[in-house]
Amino acid sequence: MDAEEGETAEEGEAVGVRRFWEQLGLPGLVDVHTHFMPESVLKKVWAYFDGLGPLTGGVEWPITYRAEEDERLGMLREFGVRAFTAMLYPHKPGMAEWLNQWAVDFARRTPDCLHTATLFPEPGVAEYVRRALDDGARVFKAHVQVGAYDPADALLDPAWGVLAEAGTPVVIHCGSGPSPGKHTGPEPVGRVLARHPRLRLVIAHTGMPEYEDFLDLAERFGEVRLDTTMAFTDFSEEFAPFPRRALPRLAGRPRPDLSTRLAGRPRPDPSPRLADPPRLAGLGDRILLGTDFPNIPYPYEHQLRALERLGLGEDWLRAVCHDNGARLFGL
Repeated sequence: MDAEEGETAEEGEAVGVRRFWEQLGLPGLVDVHTHFMPESVLKKVWAYFDGLGPLTGGVEWPITYRAEEDERLGMLREFGVRAFTAMLYPHKPGMAEWLNQWAVDFARRTPDCLHTATLFPEPGVAEYVRRALDDGARVFKAHVQVGAYDPADALLDPAWGVLAEAGTPVVIHCGSGPSPGKHTGPEPVGRVLARHPRLRLVIAHTGMPEYEDFLDLAERFGEVRLDTTMAFTDFSEEFAPFPRRALPRLAGRPRPDLSTRLAGRPRPDPSPRLADPPRLAGLGDRILLGTDFPNIPYPYEHQLRALERLGLGEDWLRAVCHDNGARLFGL
């Protein structure tokens, strides 16, 4: 959307994002995959993308929202994101607990952030996972690609058990996009779920590029969810297109409407209405909005419009962009 006369580009974008969810009758967005971490760490992440490190798959990756922390928080709030995460992750032993300590302070000063923690296969992981839960962590991040570890490593087994028992979601980057790692792909995660079938894994990036394999896991294990992060966008469709034949598996009748009750007002009657597909059994109540903000090479609104153009209907959009996440986190 072009900025209206007298608006900055940022203000114009915020208008477009807000218009998207307002026309759906939502009270805002719930984004389960946004990144906040210590500034020194984030700048190293940006430098990695700038340098086209091996895990970027050699794809040009300009950071759209390269700004100071306060400004980035302000952007999400202007967009109307009512809850978001601080996805942070270690790449070596001894780092996770330090990141978790930073996350406690960040969550205390950022009430609209879902307190996020992380983990790594190392001695003592179950103990610091318990401490993070005691400190109020509501979601964990696991990055199999960057951490270069097997999620089924025996060192992690007691930590997965703690998280399964607590019912705490874990957003896990385990797909092989944009570049495969030694332990990426569905097979290692399948071994974790076989041991911990109640573990609430949220498969980041819809499992890109092994989309259908991860849909299989979600259909097999009732607590597995998938986030939309970067999936279906023009950027990702260039190197990891989502198979059109699998779209019906993302659909399915959402649970009774939550957004209208939360918004406290009836939904508007938008025109024109998106065409609703036939109601099919599927994963419609287990797909969650994720964006990868701020580390994305396109505007935030593009992720939303990419979901819209799938043609899965307004009820599906309401569920994905707000209701499923609000239900998962009890918002």
